[in-house]
Amino acid sequence: MFSAQRLGFLGSGNMAEALIRGIISKSLWSKEHLIASDVSTERLSFIAEHLGIDTTADNRRVVTHSDIIILATKPAQVPAVLSEIADAMTAEKLIVSIAAGVTLATIQSAFNKNIPVIRVMPNTPALVLAGMSCLSAGKSAGEDHLAQAMKVFSGVGEALVVDEAHLDAVTALSGSGPAYLFLVLEALSDAGVRAGLPRKIAEKLSAQTVLGAAKMVLETGRHPGELKDMVASPAGTTIEGLAVLEANGVRGAFIEAVDAAYRRAKELGGK
Repeated sequence: MFSAQRLGFLGSGNMAEALIRGIISKSLWSKEHLIASDVSTERLSFIAEHLGIDTTADNRRVVTHSDIIILATKPAQVPAVLSEIADAMTAEKLIVSIAAGVTLATIQSAFNKNIPVIRVMPNTPALVLAGMSCLSAGKSAGEDHLAQAMKVFSGVGEALVVDEAHLDAVTALSGSGPAYLFLVLEALSDAGVRAGLPRKIAEKLSAQTVLGAAKMVLETGRHPGELKDMVASPAGTTIEGLAVLEANGVRGAFIEAVDAAYRRAKELGGK
């Protein structure tokens, strides 16, 4: 039975930081059982000072001191990092990759033994415990490995198990999605300012409106189109605004954005 007492991060970028903060805030692991590495000494100093966990420039030290190793480097750095840690990995450890586009097969091929591997696509709202993560388990990962990985990511939001074939689409939608919505929020705030609202009030209205709309979809189970129609009264203000959005191709632009991100995710994975 796999049970993880110690958790290590290879890479300490924004997503790793979001996960670490969420893990600490939910008391999933104690700070004393967390360790993170990075190539940047400045980044390591920041993580040590602000999160209070052990840091190191030595990736192998992270592996030897951890039961679960979260691979949080940039995709291009994955081959070099896996080569560096390969002989330190054992079948008693679990490696969890959040590197976009890097397949389970690619990670597994770096080892000459059956290392349990799970691939995950999280997103940055994990920082505020509202993340969305999708997990896919490799052939050597059992239910107990998956349960421990789910503990990490469900602790900072919602988590689902999906087939690996869907992870590039997940990357394009929920992985990149927060950036699309930040752009929408910025635009809505600018529109509010243009209409005469103070900036802070416009930002508050925009953010709460998006949050409320998302909660309505999740909690009512209704189709977004149905909820949209509930707001759009005949000859009212909303339908006028929707007509402008449709005329400017906003719906199509979002579809194309997700499709472009999907194609890029496949490129990063060499597919």
